[in-house]
Amino acid sequence: MATLLKRPLKLALVQLATGSDKSANLSRARSRVLEAAQQGASLIVLPECFNSPYGCQYFPKYAETLLPSPPSNEKAPSFHALSALAKEANAYLLGGSIPEYETSTEKYFNTSLMFNPKGELIATHRKVHLFDIDIPGKITFKESEILSPGNKITLVDLPEYGRIALAICYDIRFPELATIAARKQCFLLLYPGAFNLTTGALHWSLQARARAMDNQVYVGLCSPARDMEASYNAWGHSMVVDPNAAVMTEAGESEEVVYADLNEDKIQETRKGIPLQGQRRFDVYPDVSEGKIDFERA
Repeated sequence: MATLLKRPLKLALVQLATGSDKSANLSRARSRVLEAAQQGASLIVLPECFNSPYGCQYFPKYAETLLPSPPSNEKAPSFHALSALAKEANAYLLGGSIPEYETSTEKYFNTSLMFNPKGELIATHRKVHLFDIDIPGKITFKESEILSPGNKITLVDLPEYGRIALAICYDIRFPELATIAARKQCFLLLYPGAFNLTTGALHWSLQARARAMDNQVYVGLCSPARDMEASYNAWGHSMVVDPNAAVMTEAGESEEVVYADLNEDKIQETRKGIPLQGQRRFDVYPDVSEGKIDFERA
């Protein structure tokens, strides 16, 4: 059985409280990320839209131009703040997501940026599945009114540890992304996400545990803190789930940092006990990890 996680890794999820002041959001993120680094975390995750409020009315105002890369500080202050912070923390840093504006196409995207401990950009993921829902009497939201979807699955090789996959929020509802990532030898699936009080209560924990159970890998979901004064109320409850679908750690609703120690032994134990990898029937159904797939590889 292949080794997926080369050495133990301490993961931190920063459930950040964000507001309308981008500079204040970036400063708050810095404080919490450095706190996580001081606690020994070597991979630190921020939530979806960590530098801005979440909502279609906010995306254009807070959007940053990331291409060509590296962008100028004037056009992408969050990019430069994340790069400097990863270097200062000496950790891998997944900058949740930020609204992105691409000048060549005049399109907006919901985009994750990942930096290595040297402050170098090593991965970019644009949200593939846009959050368009209509639950009568509960919530209607249409990201597609402003945003365009990304078109690639994002896998990232961390030389000291192994391979991980990045996706954003609504992407978790599409198990094909997770299945492909797991079959491409990822040990961890990360989803910065801002579920709301309706969808969070229904499916937040369920989705995290389902993706972990199906693929026998670690799963991390990082939410913004809940703010009942905001126009959009995030669910909170950032969590890490182990390969056997057990919740290792879970935040409450307020701002906090939660941690989990990941190791290869748990992956091996789970896969030996329930050996799904050798039991799949690709003579009966297709392997979704084969064929034409567009990857963003780093």
